[in-house]
Amino acid sequence: MAVPSTQKQWTVTGAGKELETLQYVDGEVAKVGENEVLIKLHAASLNYRDLIIPRGKYPFPTKFPVVAASDGAGDVVDVGSKVSKWKKGDRVVTLFNQGHQFGPVDISAAASGVGGVVDGTLRQYGVFSENGIVRAPKNLSYVEAATLTCAGLTSWNALYGLRAIKPGDSILVQGTGGVSLFSLQFAKAAGATVIATTSSKEKEELLKKLGADHVLNYKEDTNWGESAKKLTGGAGVDYVIEVGGAGTLQQSLKAIKYEGIITIIGFLGGVKAQASLIECLTNLCTARGVYVGSRQQMEEMVAAIEVNNIHPVVDPKVFAFEKAKEAYEYQWAQGHVGKVAIEIK
Repeated sequence: MAVPSTQKQWTVTGAGKELETLQYVDGEVAKVGENEVLIKLHAASLNYRDLIIPRGKYPFPTKFPVVAASDGAGDVVDVGSKVSKWKKGDRVVTLFNQGHQFGPVDISAAASGVGGVVDGTLRQYGVFSENGIVRAPKNLSYVEAATLTCAGLTSWNALYGLRAIKPGDSILVQGTGGVSLFSLQFAKAAGATVIATTSSKEKEELLKKLGADHVLNYKEDTNWGESAKKLTGGAGVDYVIEVGGAGTLQQSLKAIKYEGIITIIGFLGGVKAQASLIECLTNLCTARGVYVGSRQQMEEMVAAIEVNNIHPVVDPKVFAFEKAKEAYEYQWAQGHVGKVAIEIK
């Protein structure tokens, strides 16, 4: 199949108020350099950060104009002259921070985010460094694999980056967004007990189907942090996946065990929390911010997904490529479950 010289793509032209800077435009298909690969992208998925980059609210580096979205899966269709890792036909997934290969993230790696600084995946073809992609799990479709780049890897880092989760541990996850559901699935595969929160019976059934041992309705039980602690016999949970920010951090501190880890991933409930860092001392816990993860961690995650036959939860409403802006609006309305995906034809 001949590679075209031009393509359709969704580009963020700058920071605006809503989504007016997210534009469906024509772009060039770049030629591969000697250490690069060309990917025919078949699917992408959205994260909260994709929704706030056009709105100028993303706290990490951006560079405009930039092709939108970090998450993508596809096939290698061309390789540079010095590429040894990949061949045409390989199924691959993008790495979120292209410069984060192993170990802790540093300033330069944090400034290599796909869809923020580096051109992203809402296009038909993309050139990436040979070290900026990872093998796609054999058991996943393109749409499923396209959910791993940000939410999947963030969840893996939350459970394995500082201290590896182990059988018998307990974890509290919040809601039914991508990171929370990946964390639930990875924790169950590790033999941990999972306590989940939600606000609806329908979502409660989904959480139980995925293996949640206990589900708390946070609208009916506003002191759900204390309730989660009681479910552990009063000791508290070993891990909290904190996605709510200001709206939930106080409850997370009530739920955590001595020497437990609260991984702060999102701020859906705002950034001005009433809880203070000093409460990490009074609760004898660690609060850890996570900025996705490394290529080494992603390769380990892919292996675990294959061994345990884990399938990401994808919202039933999958969007066509040309309708990507509608996907942004759909996720912004917060009616989705799991990951919102876009098929790229």
